[in-house]
Amino acid sequence: MVISSASCFHSQFLLKVDQSWKRMPTHYTRRQKQRSISNLGGISAEAFGKRVSSIGSLTSFEWSFLGGSRFVFSPKVPRLVHNGKGTGVKASWLTSSQIANISFTLGTVAVLPFYTLMVLAPKAELTKKSMESTIPYIVLGLLYAYLLYLAWTPDTLQIIFASKYLLPELPGIAKMFSREMTLASAWIHLLAVDLFAARQVYHDGLENNIETRHSVSLCLLFCPIGILTHVITKLLTKTINNSEQSV
Repeated sequence: MVISSASCFHSQFLLKVDQSWKRMPTHYTRRQKQRSISNLGGISAEAFGKRVSSIGSLTSFEWSFLGGSRFVFSPKVPRLVHNGKGTGVKASWLTSSQIANISFTLGTVAVLPFYTLMVLAPKAELTKKSMESTIPYIVLGLLYAYLLYLAWTPDTLQIIFASKYLLPELPGIAKMFSREMTLASAWIHLLAVDLFAARQVYHDGLENNIETRHSVSLCLLFCPIGILTHVITKLLTKTINNSEQSV
């Protein structure tokens, strides 16, 4: 009884498929028919009047005198994309471009309050305590390390030391900084170094009673020029003080 039911089911299924196969134009060649059937991907059939969907992906069609027409299906297997920097599967909510842009904005906004305090209220207690803290440098350092990790690729060292003398060259550096993640990490690096230099200028100005607001402002975007203006300001202030004392 079980064998009879199975045979009946098999016959009805083959009948459904064979009828759909016979509806194809007679002028199709065997290769064209196989290609047309394989393009169907996952097909659906009917058995005992009920629709059965997503049977699988059709891969080949075979025919013999004994077995008749036979379709070979293979199931659709989901593909997992592995992250190159780890052994597990990684799902990221943000793209590399979005991470780079967010880090760029957050880093810039994070340092602005410290420059504002040094320029608008250099002698306030809040400014002095804020500039003595190491928390901004720890945060910027961690953010920089994370971006550097994301930006690092197997060819990074080859790009940096492309010269036969193992020295950086401008074309290689330009190629490396054409990547958004690398550019974002370099920006965080500059923000940390500039803020540290501005703090040194600020503390030196407090210690020697020197005006530093213009030098601190320049350190935000033009750090070497800000340091240079502070050195010049310090020399001019010392010269003026010496001349006043001599008079």
